Amino acid sequence: MKPVLVTGASGFLGWHVARVLLERSYPVRALVRPGSHIGELDVERVTGDLRDAASLERAAAGCGLVFHVAADYRLWAKDPRELYRSNVEGTRHVLAAARNAGVERVVYTSTVGCIGIPPGGIGNEDVPVALEQMTGAYKRSKFQAEQVALEFARSGFPVVIVNPTAPIGDHDVKPTPTGKIVVDFLNGDMPAFIDTGLNVVDVRDTAMGHLLACERGRPGERYILGSENLTLAQILAKLAEITGRKPPKIRLPYAVAWCAGALSTAWAGITGTPPRVPMDAVLMARKKMWVTHEKARKELGFQPGPADIALARAVEWFRQAV
Repeated sequence: MKPVLVTGASGFLGWHVARVLLERSYPVRALVRPGSHIGELDVERVTGDLRDAASLERAAAGCGLVFHVAADYRLWAKDPRELYRSNVEGTRHVLAAARNAGVERVVYTSTVGCIGIPPGGIGNEDVPVALEQMTGAYKRSKFQAEQVALEFARSGFPVVIVNPTAPIGDHDVKPTPTGKIVVDFLNGDMPAFIDTGLNVVDVRDTAMGHLLACERGRPGERYILGSENLTLAQILAKLAEITGRKPPKIRLPYAVAWCAGALSTAWAGITGTPPRVPMDAVLMARKKMWVTHEKARKELGFQPGPADIALARAVEWFRQAV
């Protein structure tokens, strides 16, 4: 069996994608940066970088499948051009390397941020959306990267796109912004909350959704991998029930959050230290990112579990890891 290349296997979602593949006896080749750690997974490590096209050609050589999960996932960067180099040009490099290597299929990991959300409604893969609706360099770079994936699909190369929502669970090492909600709650660093909403999904289900997309997805199509639409207040209430702690009671007016984001981000521009409250995160929070995974359910057989299980696993893992 040919090896399966997974980019981003040292990250949260990529690690779980690699784990799912290994559990099904796929030989996994993991693209990692120098010094990156994967841990616990028996994979073939290949050193490379999304910005280095030659390293990706070497990584893809001889592979049968590619799961391009890696991305520069930051809501603030001193030089936003770095996100475009990794996310847009990096995606072009990965897909070109996969095509040159004769790879049978690529699953590209986009984001729910590229899904259109109607005012006050529920988003799906068919809601029109444009670059101008993307908030911040991260979302804009991922939107443009998704367009690159669609270009390759239109040219006849078998690329399937998945749009994960907000994965939660174990092995969130950095952690991701969603995982940081759990960490801040556990540390008592969340005295207040704002009125926003996320679609929360178990990271293990998301990883399984990648495999289903590879096996059953239609090239050139997008599939939302999500589960439950929850307000931030509901997420915090669930965490309170799991941990026995009290949830924050103060709902912060959006104007206050906006001021905090503006000040924090301005200070980051001076110091070069990532802001505690990135302005892009505040701007994104104005919209409840609520979507439906009905298309993935019908076409892929995607059946995610409840958010409570994933939140409980995240709590347990963070308690042991911190």
